[in-house]
Amino acid sequence: MDTDQTPTSTPTSDTPRGFYGCAIAVAVLTCLVALGAWALAEFEKGLDGYGQLEQSGPSGYVADPLGPGATARYEDGLKVTVSRPRPEPDGTYSLTVTYENDTDEELLPGGESPEAGVSAYGPAPLVVRAGTSLDDYASGYSVSWLNRRESAATLMPTLGTDKKRTVPIRVKPSRKGIPVTVEVDPPSAGFRETAYFQLTLD
Repeated sequence: MDTDQTPTSTPTSDTPRGFYGCAIAVAVLTCLVALGAWALAEFEKGLDGYGQLEQSGPSGYVADPLGPGATARYEDGLKVTVSRPRPEPDGTYSLTVTYENDTDEELLPGGESPEAGVSAYGPAPLVVRAGTSLDDYASGYSVSWLNRRESAATLMPTLGTDKKRTVPIRVKPSRKGIPVTVEVDPPSAGFRETAYFQLTLD
């Protein structure tokens, strides 16, 4: 008796189904790893209050100041740029400090009062002083901040999210070629580092 039977259909292979299952598992795993890395980065930022400087190149700290035209970048999205000083025909110099608020909240870059918002000595949210960033006091030369009230008035209003503001500064050095330091310390409900910029009036 012949018991062999001819199969009526070809058996299907499990290979395509297994391949697609593995591909989906790899994609899900990749997404989970990326999400975990992002969450860890946000957690680390939250620990230090988002007020840390996040720089490539010079750090912006007092011993490693930024140069003219550079931008101080904070972890929470605030950016502050100090322009190159521009010599004027009358022997003065013009420069600007530009605040760009890419954070998720409104900021008061000048603090609570115009009198305390700017200073030629410090401390204040915006300081423009003679000397290098490491100098406590400049000896043998000085710089006069000619439009301090105008700078304070521009700095004071609330800076909304996704808004930008440029503060004009006009200074007169006691002589040409002296170093000048700009300190930017925007007030924050938590912690925010001071960014230092070192310029030369030549």
